[in-house]
Amino acid sequence: MNLSDIKPPAGQVKKKQRVGQGMGTGRGKFSGRGAKGAKSISGYSRMRGFEGGQMPLHRRLPKRGFTNIFRKEYAIVNLSTLDKLAGDTFDAAKVVELGVIKKMLDGLKILANGEITRPIHVTANIFSKAAEEKIKAAGGTVTVIEKKKQ
Repeated sequence: MNLSDIKPPAGQVKKKQRVGQGMGTGRGKFSGRGAKGAKSISGYSRMRGFEGGQMPLHRRLPKRGFTNIFRKEYAIVNLSTLDKLAGDTFDAAKVVELGVIKKMLDGLKILANGEITRPIHVTANIFSKAAEEKIKAAGGTVTVIEKKKQ
């Protein structure tokens, strides 16, 4: 067997269609590109982000900043602050009453900044993992306020 004699099966290789070679080729006049428009000219390349004439996403979005209308803003209290306060049971109303925070906003969040030296019982919307661990390690309890279904 001679490698130079090997040919592909009949019908597998087709002759390349040559466009722009005149009216007799079957692709005459406009070479299959249509009459006018951006795609009919040579050297055409679509710009990045082109959406078919629709205003592109990068032009629809605001250029300076973004405000998430669904953002939740929580009143934050650290463990070091709770440790200084009198009492052993804390919830949102008690923290506001003691003057630790001015407004409740969307709920109360407890963070683990500082140490807790006594057992306390805290009720809040959100706890950081470290805060939850520190409260439980000191012998206290953690109660999470369930979110309302909308």
